[in-house]
Amino acid sequence: QVQLVESGGGLVQAGGSLRLSCASSGNTFMFDAVGWYRQAPGLQRELIATISTDGTTYYLDRVVKGRFTISRDNAKNTVHLQMNSLKPEDTAIYYCYEEDAWSTYWGQGIEVTVSS
Repeated sequence: QVQLVESGGGLVQAGGSLRLSCASSGNTFMFDAVGWYRQAPGLQRELIATISTDGTTYYLDRVVKGRFTISRDNAKNTVHLQMNSLKPEDTAIYYCYEEDAWSTYWGQGIEVTVSS
């Protein structure tokens, strides 16, 4: 069973930055697609960024608008989400995921709060 552990969340003022990290215990990380969802209070979970095995990235442009950058370090089984110019509407629980040929695995979620 793959375990994902997120870190780097917290409270930040509007305009600030945070870097989320997600460490995987899996043995196939370098072959798997990984990414980040988030869920704001009262809203559905939404996919905001993914990165494939060849480094191809996807962003939910209406949300990210060039502010976030996803990256992966296969040597450390880790995916990062650098978030800049944060806004109060970015306040949410952020979840990382990893998808292999058999299943999708989820982190426990990490809270990000952006104060105005």
